[in-house]
Amino acid sequence: MGNNATVAAAFEPLLRAAFGTQPPLRFEFWDGSSVQPAGESPGAMRIRSKDALGHMVWAPGELGLGRAFVSGSVDLDGDIFKILRALQTAVPDSARLGLSGAVKAAGAARQLGALSHRPKPPPEEAPAPRGWLHTRGRDAAAISHHYDVGNDFYRLVLGPSMTYSCARFVAADDDGRRAADANVSLEDAQAAKHDLICRKLGLSERRGMRLLDVGCGWGSMAMHAAEVYGAQVVGVTISKEQAEAARKRIAEAGLSDSVEIRLSDYRDLRGEEFDAISSIGMFEHVGANRMAAYFETLRALLHPEGRLLNHAISSKGGSKITARSFIGRYVFPDGELLDVGDVTLAMERAGFEVRDVEALREHYALTLRQWVANLENAWDEAVSLAGEGRARIWRIYMAASALGFEDGGIGLHQVLGVVPDPQGRTGMPGTRRAWA
Repeated sequence: MGNNATVAAAFEPLLRAAFGTQPPLRFEFWDGSSVQPAGESPGAMRIRSKDALGHMVWAPGELGLGRAFVSGSVDLDGDIFKILRALQTAVPDSARLGLSGAVKAAGAARQLGALSHRPKPPPEEAPAPRGWLHTRGRDAAAISHHYDVGNDFYRLVLGPSMTYSCARFVAADDDGRRAADANVSLEDAQAAKHDLICRKLGLSERRGMRLLDVGCGWGSMAMHAAEVYGAQVVGVTISKEQAEAARKRIAEAGLSDSVEIRLSDYRDLRGEEFDAISSIGMFEHVGANRMAAYFETLRALLHPEGRLLNHAISSKGGSKITARSFIGRYVFPDGELLDVGDVTLAMERAGFEVRDVEALREHYALTLRQWVANLENAWDEAVSLAGEGRARIWRIYMAASALGFEDGGIGLHQVLGVVPDPQGRTGMPGTRRAWA
């Protein structure tokens, strides 16, 4: 690069190729130069070193950009939701740089000396998976990568409820017709979600029912069911840190006689019988190829008139989170988002009668915005607990996910199924009024 040239001058052709015009926000570079948007900027993308371009050249697409962000060679200054939305709007999913854009990217990288070495991926990247997809060992490694990062870090992000799934933002006297209410606290919204599931499962109809909570996390659903409805609960998880924390929370709440937490894979469940099963935010780890076996396993654990509530992120047509994506490499290795239509069909084939499907994607957007706020408000503590790389990963993945739920790119569905008895009886109420 010439003595009088700036980094911005080298970058501007690449930005124009990417966006088709001026970029939607301000780009600032390590030499103090910048490229300005055509209009008002929602914030700035700060490119702090040539390693950022190196990451993007060696791993084109979201993985390279994600690596640059995690490493700190790229930063976002301003409201992260507005910045990500501006970038998403300016470069829709169908957009591609094309051959001329690739040539411009390579030229900019060469001019800035970014091809002289290949930057190492920043920490917290999932190790290369081993074994067949969704085998026990591979699933255990994927779960450990995501969940065994420190219970104190999750407590900071998730708040007192320690619940890592979509909340339900409705007031206590809501009649079911009102939109999601952002004024409800996160803790109250998580309690409302747990209560909705308990009522859908019929736990309110009599005390002492036996509930299995698959993928029980830190035990919040199990504790709610036991404390409020007198349920006898078995929770299973394959995360060691979750199991330890859940047992401690249950003991402190005086619920050890009502709730048992097992460090166990769902595939080990057999020879028992339950009145109801909840699966909340765990199904994303099951995979399309194992979906039928999953529902068959749970069906075998329910007596006639027993109910299953499957609460999971969904995707139209289904989508695999691949190792070439940022989320696949840093957040959810081997994750799969399945189409809710395929889910209901698989439940029916396993012997369930599907009785209710409810979409809650707007509620998940609100949940994620609250988690991002918790993280940003305690940033220094989060970094001290989990490291800056992990904190940066969670901030951008949660913010981007919130936008996906807001625009419908991904969804969240609760699917309620029941096992009819030989005469076709289900014990189900005639309408949703029993739990709405």
